[in-house]
Amino acid sequence: MQNSAKPLRKIVIVGGGAAGWMSAAALSAVLKPPYEIRLVESEEIGILGVGEATIPLISMFNGLARLDEAAFMKATQATFKLGIEFVNWGRQGERYFHGFGRVGKEPLWPVDFTQYWLRMRALGRAQPIEAYVMSAAAAQAGRFMLPRREMQNSPLADLAYAYHFDAGLYARHLRALSEQRGVRRTEGKVVRVLLDDQAGPTQGHVRAVQLESGEQVAGDLFLDCTGFAGLLIDKALGVGFEDWRHWLPCDRAWAVPSESTKPLLPYTRATAHRAGWQWRIPLQHRVGNGHVYSSQHMSDDEAASVLLRHLDAPPLADPRLIRFRTGMRHDAWARNVVAIGMSAGFVEPLESTALHLIQMGIAGLIEAFPHEGFDPTEIAEYNRRSRERYESVRDFIVLHYHLNQRQDGGFWDACAHMAVPDKLRWRMDLYAASGRLVYVDTDLFREPSWFEVMEGQNLRPRRWLPLTELQGVEETAAYLKGVSDTIANCVGVMPGHEEFVRHYCAAGAGR
Repeated sequence: MQNSAKPLRKIVIVGGGAAGWMSAAALSAVLKPPYEIRLVESEEIGILGVGEATIPLISMFNGLARLDEAAFMKATQATFKLGIEFVNWGRQGERYFHGFGRVGKEPLWPVDFTQYWLRMRALGRAQPIEAYVMSAAAAQAGRFMLPRREMQNSPLADLAYAYHFDAGLYARHLRALSEQRGVRRTEGKVVRVLLDDQAGPTQGHVRAVQLESGEQVAGDLFLDCTGFAGLLIDKALGVGFEDWRHWLPCDRAWAVPSESTKPLLPYTRATAHRAGWQWRIPLQHRVGNGHVYSSQHMSDDEAASVLLRHLDAPPLADPRLIRFRTGMRHDAWARNVVAIGMSAGFVEPLESTALHLIQMGIAGLIEAFPHEGFDPTEIAEYNRRSRERYESVRDFIVLHYHLNQRQDGGFWDACAHMAVPDKLRWRMDLYAASGRLVYVDTDLFREPSWFEVMEGQNLRPRRWLPLTELQGVEETAAYLKGVSDTIANCVGVMPGHEEFVRHYCAAGAGR
């Protein structure tokens, strides 16, 4: 079959920051001349970064963009991340850990490892779940090492990890790589978006963006990376926004860096407060902190005070206020414009998903990279999958808020009693019935993540699957003990996280 459509030639990325430069880095790694990639950004417009933490799938993007891990970590003052510690989310005074990767080991028997753990927990014969999650056990011990792929039967073979890094430095690093590959950067503020007004198949498409200088930057395909402003997808094309504040009522955040503390922890901490929660993200040169909250339940001044009172070290700057709304565009791709990042949608940073949603938007574009005709079927499929990804992330975040048993009323009581999305209710009801976990192909978070959060927030199944009882109690207890002992032994041979960072990727150090 021969494709007669003329390929696009000029791709214009409007907006820099992580979304713009991730797009430029990925596309420049995939596309070769005669494709032209041009990025337009203004130094006058600051970069909005509400978090500097990631999830393990960032490694797929870094591989696509051909980033050297140690070099990228040095350039961005990065540390490793093995998961998130949640404090005061179920009941005040409680904490749990969402560790990356597998819970337990591949089952030798008919049902999942988690089913045997549920049974043994009920009999008082199981340790806390963190003892059976390699990343969680290593994080709580403050240890880290890269996976040992050659050790195929060891938990060290597939240790799942992500990164904490400075998002501004990450964008700068990607910019340098992109420009080396031929991406052309134009400094300038967009003041007007020009649409094609000629009758024909491209009528209503973006023809060019006009800069403050008067220059017009024309293109065939435009990526809107302008954040909440949505200069192309919203202001020019009028694509509406679906508001999710009734499920995710937090709408503001104060952010502030603070001095580094010891030890250098390989995990993010999320601590619930009266009307929201506080993040703590350790980098090599500082700690990133922020307080996400609902302005309907707490004033800006009180929220800033809460943040500053709970810092582990002195602040390095004044807190910065960020206003946002959670939700998504009705369509992320409209005509010849693809919205990437916050212009497409925003889900608050509780599980560090912002960069991943950028990544998946770019990956979907590469998979369905258009010809001149912009096939409506391809665009519809892109938008369908985009919606399912955003809704899946939304549901996982709502889960944290809804499953709380806090006694401070107001914000948390409203979250506990809200009507949750139907698919989330289905997942919760299924788990409550028998501990069953499900996976949909557009889910970002797999079954272990749902299990750790549901258990961590005290959702308890009424029973376990009957085939779990085919194994004897003592045999099952020995099975669990073998897993936890193996993980503990593996953690024992790992170096400290700070020591590993110092030797592998310390900023300013030789490799």
